[in-house]
Amino acid sequence: MRILIIEDDREAAAYLVKALKEAGHVVDHAADGEEGFELALDTDYDVLVVDRMLPKRDGLSVVSELRERDNNTPVLILSALSQVDDRVKGLRAGGDDYLPKPYAFSELLARVEALGRRTKQGALETSYSVGGLTLDRLSHTVRREGQEIPLQPREFKLLEYLMQHAGQVVTRTMLLENVWEYHFDPQTNVIDVHISRLRSKIDKEFEKPLLHTIRGAGYSIRDGAG
Repeated sequence: MRILIIEDDREAAAYLVKALKEAGHVVDHAADGEEGFELALDTDYDVLVVDRMLPKRDGLSVVSELRERDNNTPVLILSALSQVDDRVKGLRAGGDDYLPKPYAFSELLARVEALGRRTKQGALETSYSVGGLTLDRLSHTVRREGQEIPLQPREFKLLEYLMQHAGQVVTRTMLLENVWEYHFDPQTNVIDVHISRLRSKIDKEFEKPLLHTIRGAGYSIRDGAG
């Protein structure tokens, strides 16, 4: 993918550029909002990573005007402002995702690559399949090896998100943002409880486990060892 980093902190930007290049991506860097805005208009990028607080033009202004000009390149907003209201403002300005600082690079990379896949795929797929497990979004059904597996609405949403990111590590933060939308205290064990229930339904009666816990990182749906 070709990625534009708009970040005024040169040390942070240099780290991101180096790490994303090592992950196999082509990366450009702009040190202020004005330069970033012009580059985003003039170049065909797959994803923009935009710091919220920028000189010359703030990140939300950059994103908002890009959208006004029908530039729909996916945007991941980075910010030290991490309250829910701050995130809502970022998303309403036209951002596709919002990652608070400090962040783990592994999570940023996963989010950037997910945004890039979304661009290539267009609309969400209507069904997903991993190792004999299938989820149909239209009929709202889940089957494994032809056997229907009834799920509660939250379990279905959790499995859908995991299968959208099949083969990747999905962090607890990603689940909080995309499955629960911050509607509970993040210190509770609700994720662990739902993962346990989901695992008992999709894996317990079958020979090969598909839902893996990645110690210290998160969870992954994949057809292979954890």
